Amino acid sequence: MSTVNLIEHAQASDEVRAVFDDIKRTRNLPDVNNFWKVLANHPATLKRTWESLKEVMAPGALDPLMKEMLYVAVSVAQNCEYCVASHTAAAKKRGMTDEMLGELMAVIGMASETNRLAIGWRVPVDEALR
Repeated sequence: MSTVNLIEHAQASDEVRAVFDDIKRTRNLPDVNNFWKVLANHPATLKRTWESLKEVMAPGALDPLMKEMLYVAVSVAQNCEYCVASHTAAAKKRGMTDEMLGELMAVIGMASETNRLAIGWRVPVDEALR
């Protein structure tokens, strides 16, 4: 349950509507999702987060599908149910198959396990890796 209200387009300020409209246009969506509706309670955070996300997720050295899959991995590691759902859907929209998702989850699980082992055993970093 959200700690604040969802701000719908009809009740939004002009500043929020401008960001919502940019999100809808950029993502080719009929409406923004709940994440943005919650952030709209603080328009400066909404705008800053959207602008940063557009910049970071734009095509670059990593293609958009890879970026979405990385976002899924971090979201799983951070235990953000909303982010896992949102970015899994976005990755599928960009071409991620069920097989790719299965491999991604296997890598996330393995990395989590080996990370915990390395942390627990306090394994020193090899000089060759520095």
